[in-house]
Amino acid sequence: SFHSTATKYGTKNPYAVLGVDKNASASDIKKAYYSLAKKYHPDTNKDPNAKERFSDAQSAYELLSDPNKKEAWDQYGAAAFDQGAGFDPSNGGGPGPGGPSWGDQGGFGGFGGFASSGRGGSFGADINFEDLFGAFTGGSRRGRGSRQSPFQQEEILVGQNIEVQTNISFMDAAKGTNKDIYITPLSTCKACDGNGLKKGQKRSECKKCNGTGTRVHFMQAGFQMASSCDTCNGSGIIVPRGGECNSCGGQGVFRERKTVNIDIPGGVEDGMRLRVSGEGDAPATGTASNPNAQTARGDLYVFIRVSADSKFSRSGADVLYSASIPLTTAALGGEIKVPTLDGEVKLKVATGTATGDKVTLSGMGMPKIGGRRNATGDLRVEFKVAMPKYLTASQRTILEMLADELGDKNAKRIMNVSTSDISAASSSSTASHRNEGFLKSAWHKLTHQHDNLGSDTPTDQATGKEDRSQEEEPKKAAGSA
Repeated sequence: SFHSTATKYGTKNPYAVLGVDKNASASDIKKAYYSLAKKYHPDTNKDPNAKERFSDAQSAYELLSDPNKKEAWDQYGAAAFDQGAGFDPSNGGGPGPGGPSWGDQGGFGGFGGFASSGRGGSFGADINFEDLFGAFTGGSRRGRGSRQSPFQQEEILVGQNIEVQTNISFMDAAKGTNKDIYITPLSTCKACDGNGLKKGQKRSECKKCNGTGTRVHFMQAGFQMASSCDTCNGSGIIVPRGGECNSCGGQGVFRERKTVNIDIPGGVEDGMRLRVSGEGDAPATGTASNPNAQTARGDLYVFIRVSADSKFSRSGADVLYSASIPLTTAALGGEIKVPTLDGEVKLKVATGTATGDKVTLSGMGMPKIGGRRNATGDLRVEFKVAMPKYLTASQRTILEMLADELGDKNAKRIMNVSTSDISAASSSSTASHRNEGFLKSAWHKLTHQHDNLGSDTPTDQATGKEDRSQEEEPKKAAGSA
């Protein structure tokens, strides 16, 4: 039984979809499609109907950009494209039985397929989606081998980027440095000026694909498949046999060794990447479909690896340093010298400093990349108290006495110094006090433990007189003699 095609499967009026008049020029149709594609692209428009509107705009532009399909629509309307009409616009014929309908030629309302390369595959409108997305983001440069699109006024062939790695020291990263980078980029052939041909030779259009670079194969049930032309390898042009340039082999480019001096700014971190514009490969214009197109070299990307330093480490723009101080300096306080990026400076140590305490020296770190002018980080010094592993008898005696003074009952005692020993020592003779060691004597003076001991000379005045008289008698005898 006969039935009408469902509305949602019927071909929509392309003029109404794009919002243009039937007499609109090709330029107006392109502008209308570009506006709708940008507005309803699913990646930028989250509306549930955006995908359908985007697909409708694609289908409408594909139809109106093909002269045969546009003529068929103007003459027969939707009947020439809906299922069952049997019309094949690509053959230039009208509706008839047995012909493949445009509505059956693939997804998105009649697309024969997409191609990621610049040739566009079997996409009738010859749209490169890289150009469409580039137009969304304001891009103006084209990849190697791509061709001009409705969204670009001028074709530019761009070479590949080059990536290299260089190593620098920690101090070079802090102060900045210059380095020579050795690369072997592709450069334009001087013998053929980049066209890849010998003098007097010219390219010709490929007869197999009529210069399109694509061949369409029709299959059963109205399907078609597009593939790159195997004669011209998708370029659409043929180079005469033996006409290639001998210097570059028809590529239009050759490898050459080159030295590039780069300026590494101070403050770079390990893993950062520097871009040097225009120092990459030149495009292979000899194999391009349009060797006379404007060209641009790729870029050079330099990955920075910063070597570790024996003194410093870093956290962003801040420089970290661990200062080891003696136990006595940590307890009593003092002053030490610490290294910086610009030399040594003196740093005061507060009384009672413990391991893990930190001091910040402002403005003595790394330069801040991307910050305000002359902005730098800080130098953060972390103290580490050095504890002695081995003690002499005098050192242990002093520490044990200090533990007694501080009331530390947990400390281990070996020298057996206690308050009872101090009391016994205070009642000892003057001779034993005089023969004690220097450290003990200094400690006793500080603690005033021997203040009650008598002086070394007798205090009795009479005894003193007798002693002095006994000492003077020999002197007198010696004088009289």
